[in-house]
Amino acid sequence: MSTIVPYVPSPYEVIKKALEIAGLKRGELFLDPGCGDGRSLIIAARDFGARAVGIEIRKDLLERAYKNVIEAGVSDNVLIVNGSFFDVAFPPADVVFLYLLTSVNEKLKPKLKKELKPETRIVSHDFQITGWKPVKILEVNEGGRSHTIYYYIVGESSREEEKQSVKI
Repeated sequence: MSTIVPYVPSPYEVIKKALEIAGLKRGELFLDPGCGDGRSLIIAARDFGARAVGIEIRKDLLERAYKNVIEAGVSDNVLIVNGSFFDVAFPPADVVFLYLLTSVNEKLKPKLKKELKPETRIVSHDFQITGWKPVKILEVNEGGRSHTIYYYIVGESSREEEKQSVKI
């Protein structure tokens, strides 16, 4: 499945706030499907002490992410995989960061439910996972613009949707 998502990087402060909301801890595994230039991976590894995995389909962004990770001195704790996040198996992440369109989140939702363990924390910048109930929603003002962070927990946030699908 190939879905084009425009490259628009999340501001550093928005990423930091999202990872704080998710409670990312030292040694936990962080995942960013569509990691772009690698900034979220760097923040997770450098500022939170996490191990980080990014998935990026675009070669130019992958190369930039590698360069940025090396320059930040966190290459020992970061792995970047070249491919589509629809095709690459997700690792057993503790926290997932999304900055994808709502329509892409919708297409990704079955994979999130299937491949992520219950209690995995997901933070989505600006775009909801339709049908899931956020545990928390936070507005962050950065760069003259308001950003919304949606915080979900696999299992807990998707429970309402699962109840709806059981009703006949």
